[in-house]
Amino acid sequence: MKRRQAEREWELFIDPDTVRLFASKARMLSAALNDDYEDGREHEIELTDDGKDSHHHDGLAEEEEDDLTEEEFRELVADLNLDEATDLLALALIGRGDFDVREIDEARAAAASRVNERLAGYLLSMPLLGNWLDEALEQIGA
Repeated sequence: MKRRQAEREWELFIDPDTVRLFASKARMLSAALNDDYEDGREHEIELTDDGKDSHHHDGLAEEEEDDLTEEEFRELVADLNLDEATDLLALALIGRGDFDVREIDEARAAAASRVNERLAGYLLSMPLLGNWLDEALEQIGA
């Protein structure tokens, strides 16, 4: 079901293309996590007959790449000014359905109370962050 776009254009403090960048990075991080634990087998440890660990970890390069992606995401969040960070979180809350698009002022107020040095971690804890940001942008017509 497609939601109706907002009746007026919203003036955001954060550029919609920047929001799309965050959405894309969030989806990449989520996909990496999901691929990592596919079938629950990726990190199983097998013991040999002599009781020694035969676990070989050949995905180190991939893990480092994922870590860099998360680090980059965290740095991008840290580079946002207060208004941009507030709008980013407000859009996530709107996309998640906590607020209707017409309640953007309320969403911003709720977001402002949560913007702190742990914002990146809070955003990364949202499993569908990328989708929610895209949904919010669609709703506000950006």
